[in-house]
Amino acid sequence: MTHNTVDIPYIKSLTERCSQCDAVSWGLTDEGKYYCTSCHNVTDRSEEVVSTAVIPNTKINSISRGLRKRSKHEKGWDWYVCEGFQCILYHQAEALETLGVGTELKNDVLHNLWKRYLQKSKQAYCKNPVHTRGRKAKVLEDNLQSSDWASELELLSDTSCPLESGAEFQSDPQIPKPFPVTKVSPKSEAADICSGSVDGVEYSEWKEKGILKMTVPRTLALCYLSLLWQRETITLSDLLRITILILSFLKFQSWPDYEDIYKNMIEVAIFLDLPRFPDVTEDCYLHPNILCMKYLLELNLPDEMHSLTCQVVKMTGIGEVDFLTFDPIAKKKRTVKYDVQAVAVIVVVLKLLFLLDDKLEWSYSGLAEAYNEEHTEDKPQFDFRKWYQVMKKTFDEKRQKWEEARAKYSWKTKRPIYRSHIDKSVAYKRREMVENLQKQFSALVGSTPVVEKKNPSSFQFNWTEGDTDNPCFHGHSLQGLLKTKGQSLITKNSLYWLSTQKFCKSYCKHVTTYEESNFSLSYQFILSIFSFLLRVKTSILHEEVSLIEKKLFEKKYSESKKRSRPKKLRRH
Repeated sequence: MTHNTVDIPYIKSLTERCSQCDAVSWGLTDEGKYYCTSCHNVTDRSEEVVSTAVIPNTKINSISRGLRKRSKHEKGWDWYVCEGFQCILYHQAEALETLGVGTELKNDVLHNLWKRYLQKSKQAYCKNPVHTRGRKAKVLEDNLQSSDWASELELLSDTSCPLESGAEFQSDPQIPKPFPVTKVSPKSEAADICSGSVDGVEYSEWKEKGILKMTVPRTLALCYLSLLWQRETITLSDLLRITILILSFLKFQSWPDYEDIYKNMIEVAIFLDLPRFPDVTEDCYLHPNILCMKYLLELNLPDEMHSLTCQVVKMTGIGEVDFLTFDPIAKKKRTVKYDVQAVAVIVVVLKLLFLLDDKLEWSYSGLAEAYNEEHTEDKPQFDFRKWYQVMKKTFDEKRQKWEEARAKYSWKTKRPIYRSHIDKSVAYKRREMVENLQKQFSALVGSTPVVEKKNPSSFQFNWTEGDTDNPCFHGHSLQGLLKTKGQSLITKNSLYWLSTQKFCKSYCKHVTTYEESNFSLSYQFILSIFSFLLRVKTSILHEEVSLIEKKLFEKKYSESKKRSRPKKLRRH
């Protein structure tokens, strides 16, 4: 919180002693609150508006007559665009800490990523940082030795920092190009005032080859890079799902998109020239074996499916350390969507068990239902039809609540927005009046107080044994779907159909466009609820399923793609 400087040494209208240091020396904060100039303790008392109790017919009384007159030239602190993004990153890191992320992410990893970006973009930590409107750089050659610039650079190249173990920070020997020095028009001057920053117009017009300008989506990309470096238990889909908490202090009019943030993450990592990230091993949360177990619990599927998902991971090679570890500077860059990949493995296993052709899964469901009726005391067999009914009802309710919450979401900041120092006191006064009126009306109508929102969890669903409305299928058996062959168990179903028959002929090898009408209703339902769980587009999950199938059935895929019409493959 910043404190305003005032024309008189102290505020004399408050004569109470400070509860911390027992001094009588008060100043005013930007929000109009009293603070002690000795120990900087901020009180709840306000100079602008008297706090009113919840009593009918009360009035908001102003006691601003004793305030000083504001100087005409006082405009608060000047700030630059990069400082604005730094504030956003700070609040994002603070929000992640409330979710259980360690302080090392903010103090070490994200801090050094941001410093590295400032140096790479030539905005700081270099001899001649980019400046605006022809202003000379504050760091001059003659006083470089006495400034803290050299010590900051040493801090950047400190090998004790985890991010800099593979590559040291070096100052760019090339003299950076300044922002275009043009005559500032009144229109540009007004735009600067509206944006609030000193260099808003120049930054928006700044174009230099090889420079990646910072945006709000790229701040989320930096947060995810930090989480990935620390190998935290938060995936990209989790980060975007809880983004309301992270971005609650900002004003936005669109929701972050998974694919957009993912592409920005790769661009930022390449621009920063980051070294190979820490290895993703079998005991890491991002390993597909662990993520598959997590999503099996989330999707209310039998625990016995985990052994099958592990086999698919092993056969396709997607569990290898080199495949999973992110290396931005490698010649053959390999990027993995860890959460989408894990869910795609589960989809493949479901196709191995039930085929999902709108026929076989319902046939198996009838057999499982008959078995469970005859053997009520035994371990129940997994009934796909019953699971389908439970999941459809649950996900429909969840999706409806989610859509309603998005529709009702207020795109407003908690703090009042004002364009100039003249409007600030009015904005805070209006906000406080609105809050007091809301409390009074709530008390009059007897409405219950708003319950504080709980911190979001990595799990969106909680399935418990004994719940008749939403039964839990975790402990159900796959006995009716497997058979013994030698010393191993294999699926009774010997057929499989490929989700994508043809890939692009170009080097990218991407799958063709996903069209729902080309696939069975069961497959559409599976992709629908699974993609909603991750808050991703259905086509993204379908593409990941196709890529895993291509690895799993590489030989049979190469044979089938020569055929004119898609046919089911026999696996064994």
